[in-house]
Amino acid sequence: MELMEDPVTVATGVTYDRKSIERWLFVYKKGTCPATMQSLEKTELTPNKLLKHMIDEWQRSIASPSTSSATVSAPTTLSEIILHEKLLSALADVESSPFKMASLRTLKACMENNTSMQQEFVRSGGIQTLAKVVAQAMLDPNDFTAFQTCEEVVGVLSLIPLTDGESISFLLKPKRMDQLMIMLQRGSFDARLNTIAILTKIARADQDWIESIGHKNVEGMLKSLLEVLSDEATTKLSAFTLDLLLEVVAKSKIGRLKAIETGAVCMLIELLPDSARHQSEQILLMLKRLCECPEGRAAFSEHRLGIASVAKKMLRVSEVGTKLAVKILWLVCSFYPTERILDEMLAFGAVEKLIGLLHIDNRSSTKEKVIKMVRMHGAFWRQYPCFPCELRDYLKCN
Repeated sequence: MELMEDPVTVATGVTYDRKSIERWLFVYKKGTCPATMQSLEKTELTPNKLLKHMIDEWQRSIASPSTSSATVSAPTTLSEIILHEKLLSALADVESSPFKMASLRTLKACMENNTSMQQEFVRSGGIQTLAKVVAQAMLDPNDFTAFQTCEEVVGVLSLIPLTDGESISFLLKPKRMDQLMIMLQRGSFDARLNTIAILTKIARADQDWIESIGHKNVEGMLKSLLEVLSDEATTKLSAFTLDLLLEVVAKSKIGRLKAIETGAVCMLIELLPDSARHQSEQILLMLKRLCECPEGRAAFSEHRLGIASVAKKMLRVSEVGTKLAVKILWLVCSFYPTERILDEMLAFGAVEKLIGLLHIDNRSSTKEKVIKMVRMHGAFWRQYPCFPCELRDYLKCN
C-alpha cells in the first residue's frame, strides 16, 4: 500500500487516491463504490483537502525531524505507515462521509493500545473533528442512529490519554460538557463507562477543572454521576463512578459542597451496607472526605443509617476500611456529638469495636483517635445498663 498522492471522495463519502478510482471508474467501467459496492449515480470526484493537508504535513515531519512535530514519533515500518494512512483516511471520512460508524470504528481500531496513533489523532485535530460530528448528530436528539454515532465518538475519545492542556480546555467548554452529560444520562452501558473514563482523565490531569466548568455544570455532572451510581448496573461501572466522585471531592471545595448538596452523603450511606470490599473502601473514603467539612458532618448525622452502616464495616472489610470508619466516627462525634449520635454508636456496636481496637498493640493514628473518643464520651456510654460490664470496667480504668 502506498500513500495517496491526490485523495478524492466519491458520492458515497469514501476517499480514494485519484489514479486508483479513475482507473476503476473509467478504465474498468465500474459504476459502483469499491468499498460499499453502492451504485454511483454521479462519477464526480471531490478533492479531500483535509486528508491531503494531513498527508503533506506528515511528509514534511519526516523530512524535517527537528520541527515541533518531532515529539510525535513518525511511522517508520511498512505496517506503521499503512496504519498511519488508515487513521488519516478514517479521520477525513468521518467528517465528510454519511457512513460515520464505520469510520469511527476504524479510528478506534487504529488507536487501541497504540500511543503513537493516539498522539497523531490529537495532533491532526481529531478531537475537534469528532466534536463537529457530535454537534451535528445532536441536532436531532430523537434520531437513534445519530445518538449511536455520539456513543461511538465517546468510545474513540476514551482511548486518548488527555494529558495536553489544549485538548482538556477544548473538552471543558460548556457545550462539550453538556454533550458528555447527555451521554452519562442517556447513553448505553459502554457509553457511560467511556464518558466517566474521559472525565476521570481530565480530573487527574487538571486540578482546577471543576472551577473551569462552572457551578451549574458541576451540579449537573454530580447529579448524573449519582444517578449512575444508584442504578447499580455493574460493579465495574460503580467503581469507575466512585473513582471520579473521589477526584471531584478531593481537589475542589466547590465539588465537595456541591456533592453534599446533591445528596451524595445519603446515597453513599445507603449503598455502603451491601457493598463489597473495594467498593466499601471507596465509599468510606468518599464519606471521610465529605465529613471533613461541617456540611458533610451535618448530612451524615441527620441520616438514621449513617452510624449503623459505618459501624457494620469496622473490623469486617479491611485494615484500610477500619481506619476510614474510625476517622468518620471521630469527625462526627468530635464535632457533632449529639445524644442521638452517641446512643447509636453504642446501640449499633461501634463503641464495642472501638474498645476492641484499644487492645491492638501499636501506636497508630487510628488508635489515638479511638482513645480520644473514649475519653470524650466514655462517661456517657458507661451510664447505660445495657453497656457490657467488662467494657464499663475498662472505661473506669481509663
